[in-house]
Amino acid sequence: MQIPNKEKCYDLFRDMDMPDHIICHSLQVCRVALMLVDKLSMQKCLFNRQLVRAGALLHDITKPRSIATGERHTDSGHELLVNIGYPEVGDVVRQHVKLDNYSDNGALAEANIVNYADKRVLHDRIVSLNERMEYILERYGTTVEYRKRLQWLWEVSIEQEKKIFSLLPFAPSRLQDHMDSFDMRRELKQIQTHDAHQI
Repeated sequence: MQIPNKEKCYDLFRDMDMPDHIICHSLQVCRVALMLVDKLSMQKCLFNRQLVRAGALLHDITKPRSIATGERHTDSGHELLVNIGYPEVGDVVRQHVKLDNYSDNGALAEANIVNYADKRVLHDRIVSLNERMEYILERYGTTVEYRKRLQWLWEVSIEQEKKIFSLLPFAPSRLQDHMDSFDMRRELKQIQTHDAHQI
């Protein structure tokens, strides 16, 4: 399995002319995802940490261009990553909005963690699942049919949250208490100057 390291992910940010606000969102999603993986590993849940990191960092890799083209950034992000030799990362990216499987008895996988972490970050702020889903519904619920799909997504995301936190010794509302301090401006500057090293 080929997985881009953090520096390669940052190279891709630069190659894709990723705007700062999407980089900051991606960094925050990555922080949440890695914290969850680390805490879950203490409960004997094993994940490929490098896959989670790359998937979280690159989950919106084609979002800037999708605004102009109208493409689904989940699909185009997947295609981009497959084409450059990272199919497993592409698979995580493809599922960051909607998982392939919402089975109650299925094991948690890397895609579950990145999917959930994305739903806990509004722009670059860690928020509750409800606040994030309210924002998504308001921003993207432009038709009755799409609002129904988003409402379904909200409901299954609540179930995913319950599944993840049933394995952890703290509640979803305490997620931020378990996050290490992080200097977003410093990391962004390091990305821009090709000198990243923090997460």
